Formats: sequence, structure tokens, C-alpha cells
Amino acid sequence: MTDNELLLAISEMMDKKLDARLNPIESRIKRIEVDLLENNVIPRLNTIESCYTSTFDRYKDSVDDYESLKQDIAIIKKVVAEHSEKLQRLA
Repeated sequence: MTDNELLLAISEMMDKKLDARLNPIESRIKRIEVDLLENNVIPRLNTIESCYTSTFDRYKDSVDDYESLKQDIAIIKKVVAEHSEKLQRLA
């Protein structure tokens, strides 16, 4: 057997061993990509995202109401304090 034939035979043996070891790894990676990510993780992330987005929209829309309520409460406090003073003077 010549050196080239020997090298070719060794190369073929290494290719077969490498393929034998890579095939299970490729299968596991495909399972991770398809089964876990596409079928499980991504849909769940989309659900979580939509939940947080809708919650954010509700809070964003109510910010103006919150500021208005703060102003109304401040006015009510002032009026109650004034009325309390007037009632104290009358008593």
C-alpha cells in the first residue's frame, strides 16, 4: 500500500468516525431548534410579550388620569382644610 493510499484510507476512516459522532449532535441541535425553541419557547415568549404589552398600554393610557386625580385630590384637600377652618371659627 502506498503512502497516498494509506492516507486516503485513514482519511476515510476519520470521516466515518466524525460523521458517526456528528450525526447525534446534529439531531440534538435540530431537536433543540425545532421542538424546544419553535414549538415551546417562542410561543411562550410571545404570550408573555403580549401580556406585558397590554399591561403597558393600560398603564400608559391611565397616566393622564393619574395626574388629573392628583390635582383633584390636592384641590379637595385645600377645600376641606378651608372648610375646617371656617367651621372652627363658627364653633
